[in-house]
Order: sequence, then C-alpha cells, then structure tokens
Amino acid sequence: MSASSAELISRARAGDGDAFRDLTEPHRRELQVHCYRMLGSLQDAEDTVQDTLLAAWQGLSGYAERASLRTWLYRIATNRCLNALRSAGRRPAKAWNVPAVEPPEPTRIGEVVWLEPFPDTLLEGSLGAPPGPEARYEQSEAVSLAFVTALQTLPSRQVAVLLLRDVLGFRASEVADMLDASVESVNSALKRARVGLERRRGPAGGREPAPAPGSRAEDEIVAKFVHAWESADVDALVTLLTDDVFMSMPPMPFEYVGHDVVARFSTYLFDAGRRFDLVPTRANGQPAFGAYLRSPGGARHGTGLYVLALAGDRICALTRFDNSVLPWFGLPRSLPGR
Repeated sequence: MSASSAELISRARAGDGDAFRDLTEPHRRELQVHCYRMLGSLQDAEDTVQDTLLAAWQGLSGYAERASLRTWLYRIATNRCLNALRSAGRRPAKAWNVPAVEPPEPTRIGEVVWLEPFPDTLLEGSLGAPPGPEARYEQSEAVSLAFVTALQTLPSRQVAVLLLRDVLGFRASEVADMLDASVESVNSALKRARVGLERRRGPAGGREPAPAPGSRAEDEIVAKFVHAWESADVDALVTLLTDDVFMSMPPMPFEYVGHDVVARFSTYLFDAGRRFDLVPTRANGQPAFGAYLRSPGGARHGTGLYVLALAGDRICALTRFDNSVLPWFGLPRSLPGR
C-alpha cells in the first residue's frame, strides 16, 4: 500500500469523509458495473453501490489491510448483491401495452423480464485495475446484453464466482475469502457456471464478430437500420437480419426468434400506421436508439429504447426497453414537432 493510501485510510478511520471519498471514488464505476452484471438492473446496482460504500465507511476500522482496498470493496459489494438477490422477488412481467397493435404469437415467453440497459457513458472509467491474468472474457463482451441476460438465469452464487474469476480475474483463493467458502467449492461453482452460461447464451460459434464500436462497418449497418426502421421498410429491414435474429422487449416477456418472425412482428407494428424517428445513443457497449413515435399533430413522443447486437454486417439481436429508461441516456421524453 502506498504511503498516500495509508494516510488516507488513517484519516478516514478518524472520521474524515473527504479522505474516504478519495479512497473509494476510483472504484465506484467498476463496482457499479459489477453490481449491474449480478443484478441485471441499473437502479438496483446504484442502490447496492451506495449500500456498499456505507458499509465500507462504517466498517473501515475492521479492514485488516491483508487484501487491497479494491478487493475488500468487491467483497462487500458481491455479498450485498447476493443478499439483494436472496431477499428481493423478481419484478413481474408487464402485459402488452402498445396501443392499436396486436402482436403475433411469440416464439417463446422470456424468463428474464426485469433486465435494464446500461448507458455507455457510465462505462467510461469503469475499468479500475486491469483484469487479472485468469480472466476469460473481454470487458466489452462481459457487459453485453446477451452476457448479462444469460447471467440472470444462473444461481446467484455461481454468478458471483464466474464474475470474480472469469471477468475480473481474481484468484480462486481470493474469491474463496470474499465468499467465506473453500477453494474447492469455488472451483466447483465456477465449473457449473461456465457450463450453464454457455448453454444459456446459445450457439454463436458460426457468427462473425461484431464490428468495432464507432468503426465504419458499424456505422454502415446502423445507418441502414435507421433508414429501414424510420421508413417502415420491412423488406430492407429483413436484409439486415441474421437468420436466427432474436428480438425481446423487457419488461414484456414476448420473444421472437428468426428473421421471418421478426419481420412479421415489424409488419404488424408498421401496418398499424406507426412511424418513428430514432435518436442514436449507446447501451451495454452496443448501438442503441431512443424511439420517438410521430403523431398527426407533429409531436414525437418517446416510446422506448432499442439496442442492437451485431454480427459482421448483420443484426443478430434487437432488444426493446420501455420509455422509462430514456432519461438515463440523456434523452428527452418527447421531441419537438418537425
């Protein structure tokens, strides 16, 4: 521990709130991402980080400094997340609520309906220390909607172990200490979590990788999607989709798989006379758009947020969230008339 860190800890233990903030602020963003991965909810993650920092402030006298302050904070945050998952019931699914649109029969009913998007602006500065050498996932992949959704289907303790080991790269002995468990139980949980995660994520082996964020290739596919969606051109939209494209819309449980089914859903939507303007943003490291419904009077009201997952020059997933999330992305509830 550096002399400056030791001095800050000493001052914080003496009740210096500013010293405590200086100690913990560099870790706040990465703790928020960690809690989001575990809980699938931005709001719950923010609450848990606040709870974590309060517990750290109150328990700083018991911090023995055997592990780094960062490791100690992850211990607190992870256990607060586990407590939250044990005590809180999952949010119920919402009924279909799109006026004048009768949806086609869904391919299936989703089980992860409480998922929320994570603004890319909050990812900036979220990588505190580099992941350990045993990490298996890139940080960008580990915040994607597909990854976070798959995590929510696993037992919570397996999620904690997988994130601490395979995403953050902590050693098995460190994770065992964080969870008050044996190394053997950590290794066993990790093995089961890896199998469960890959099964839940589904077959992606034949897909091309997504283009780099902000690259010309990403810009081109995004521009084509915007043109197709804003002009209600279902044929143009279908040419952009992979054969196994997946569409979901939490907190509504309807899920559609395959470009024919997604095309039929889009046809129902556009045939009802609904036309949209899209405002770009980013969520979970992926292209995203605030969707604004044009009204006959000229006003444009926000109806939701679309997040795209890309594979090569195609769209392999489209997730629609309701309009309550728009302010998280700095997007207004409505746009002025054109």
